[in-house]
Amino acid sequence: MNRDDAIARADYLDYSSRDEVLSGGVKLIPIETPKGTFRVWTKRIGNHPRLKVLLLHGGPGATHECFEAFDSYFPAAGIEYYYYDQLGSYYSDQPDEPDLWELPRFVDEVEQVRLALRLNDANFYLFGQSWGGVLALEYALKYQEHLKALVISNVMASIPRYNEYAEKVLMPEMDQSVLGEIKRIEAAGETDTPRYMELLVPHYYQHHFLRMAADEWPDPLKRAFKHLNPKIYVPLWGPSELRGSGKLLDWDCTADLARIKVPTLVIGARYDTMDPGHMEWMAAAVRHGRYLFCPNGSHMAMYDDQQTYFRGLIQFIRDVDAGRFGFEAVPRA
Repeated sequence: MNRDDAIARADYLDYSSRDEVLSGGVKLIPIETPKGTFRVWTKRIGNHPRLKVLLLHGGPGATHECFEAFDSYFPAAGIEYYYYDQLGSYYSDQPDEPDLWELPRFVDEVEQVRLALRLNDANFYLFGQSWGGVLALEYALKYQEHLKALVISNVMASIPRYNEYAEKVLMPEMDQSVLGEIKRIEAAGETDTPRYMELLVPHYYQHHFLRMAADEWPDPLKRAFKHLNPKIYVPLWGPSELRGSGKLLDWDCTADLARIKVPTLVIGARYDTMDPGHMEWMAAAVRHGRYLFCPNGSHMAMYDDQQTYFRGLIQFIRDVDAGRFGFEAVPRA
């Protein structure tokens, strides 16, 4: 390590001037909503004047815990990043207010978090994975003047097209007797019974959500599942990852992608629940896009194709910082 690198590393680890030094980077941010003021949990790691990444978790109603793999890569790259539990998620306030679980209100929440963290177009990289990607796209369409760059990971720009992909491509690959039982449970409205996930985990989740035996899933992901808030997940998304059936059923922003002008990375994976071909198209549809393909990955490619995922993500951040980026679709051979 040369002298400049040593100085940069010392600055990255120096929290003495930060207002959350007492709490190790944790800050509870007040959020104004139509139902009153609540607090959301955030945690900053590192210092960098130009590279600050706000992580939007999936679910909806999951937690920042699914992103803890970032600790193995971002600090070594000198990237400052923020964990954040959206309102209703485990580490934040969880008001029993169903009217708050609407996409536009979550977009407004992200803007309030940005202001509290003092992020701006000179340093603000917004990262969203799965539902977090839906939220990040909607945020960019409303507030992109505050962004330096955008990362959309493992989500399509259309829930109707996602459902079509599931019905025409993924479900036919399943054991049809198992799929039939899953659909009967759904039709009976009994998706909260243990049998539902007993079928979905080995026959769907282990193929398309995370390509590992469930008992081998990384601890952060197990905790995120344990802490998932079904009062948000089910009304917005539906009972499982098999298809979307909640309030987001008709969400589609494909016609608006050309309005996104900031540098954008779209990440897809061969075995994802989301169509990797559609995500490659998304990278071409925005004004300044790049596509990262994870050939061994699924919906949680940050775990089952980790080296490809983080190498491409960090390279994108560095390229934007250096003023070089463009559409580069990795062949899906």
